[in-house]
Amino acid sequence: MVAAAATASSQLLFSSSHSFSRLSPYQICVFDSKALVSSCPSNVLKRRHVGVAAGVRCMAVGTTSEVATKKRSSYEIETLTNWLLKQEQSGVIDAELTIVLSSISTACKQIASLVQRAAISNLTGIQGAVNVQGEDQKKLDVVSNEVFSNCLRSSGRTGIIASEEEDVPVAVEESYSGNYIVVFDPLDGSSNIDAAVSTGSIFGIYSPNDECLADIGDDPTLGNTELRCVVNVCQPGSNLLAAGYCMYSSSVIFVITLGNGVFAFTLDPMYGEFVLTQENIQIPKTGKIYAFNEGNYQLWDDKLKKYIDDLKDPGPSGKPYSARYIGSLVGDFHRTLLYGGIYGYPRDKKSKNGKLRLLYECAPMSFIVEQAGGKGSDGHQRVLDIQPTEIHQRIPLYIGSQEEVEKLEKYLA
Repeated sequence: MVAAAATASSQLLFSSSHSFSRLSPYQICVFDSKALVSSCPSNVLKRRHVGVAAGVRCMAVGTTSEVATKKRSSYEIETLTNWLLKQEQSGVIDAELTIVLSSISTACKQIASLVQRAAISNLTGIQGAVNVQGEDQKKLDVVSNEVFSNCLRSSGRTGIIASEEEDVPVAVEESYSGNYIVVFDPLDGSSNIDAAVSTGSIFGIYSPNDECLADIGDDPTLGNTELRCVVNVCQPGSNLLAAGYCMYSSSVIFVITLGNGVFAFTLDPMYGEFVLTQENIQIPKTGKIYAFNEGNYQLWDDKLKKYIDDLKDPGPSGKPYSARYIGSLVGDFHRTLLYGGIYGYPRDKKSKNGKLRLLYECAPMSFIVEQAGGKGSDGHQRVLDIQPTEIHQRIPLYIGSQEEVEKLEKYLA
């Protein structure tokens, strides 16, 4: 390609290797009507149809490698929308999944605004209802669930949605294409809402699947549509196409994986957009922080007690592990992802299977941590290999740095 810029007394010619194989590195050729410099190839003159009286001066302006290393502008940002479009262009996801993920990010922005204005808008406190798990619903639980559901329905690309706040999965009649299954906890850590402590939303996305071992029995209260929903949703975490969470704290942070690394985006209130702030997050192999609710210590089995006691022992280093527990899975997990260590919610005498739900809490978080080089376990096996038998199934969860989780598994073996 030859680009010419004419001035009063001279002309500039930019040539690349595609145009002139003998011009290397990139050169600026200046054609002067008063002088002739023979340092440029003759084919430049031929292409420009320059007469004998014209002259040429050549100056190197840098190689392609020098151009590639040019610093990014401080004003250049990459939004979540742009990032998703690049993933689509490179074939990582399709256009339908791009739309679904975009609708989830919109839901997170709305919920972030609701959380920040909860006290002002009278959205603190209990709604007065109990969800399917027997837990008191906070007002923001109900509102966040509606926001999430509405955004997914309006995308037209989701076939089935399953939420912590819904008894059974719901078929989306407004689906135009895609038919993705989206499972989510619309507001994790809602018990912390009234104290303005970190909360978050968790989601996972599956492709439709007609093969499932769900033990739904012959419950006459479930219609044909609901039965089909249960069968489709009931998939192990290894089938996840994408997973992520949004943390509502001092910053609103959207973390996502498409199965090719973990990326974090921070909501910029100036633009109203999620902006890429961390690429290919890797959790440290080890850590010195543990996050367990030690108020339940006396209810744990002896093997787990021994593990926790050993973490508190200073040992030869003279420094024990540090205890950090927020009580919000998203908040505790995000800190563990960045700093390393282990988060655990074990089974105990009150909760035989723990309290965290496999489908829309444990599996998505385990998918994320594995993409970051960590590990998610129920104490004996990989979380992503567990086949759900019901929508709101609970399991124990130990998640974090690979070596820390493996160390715990040895104690529980």
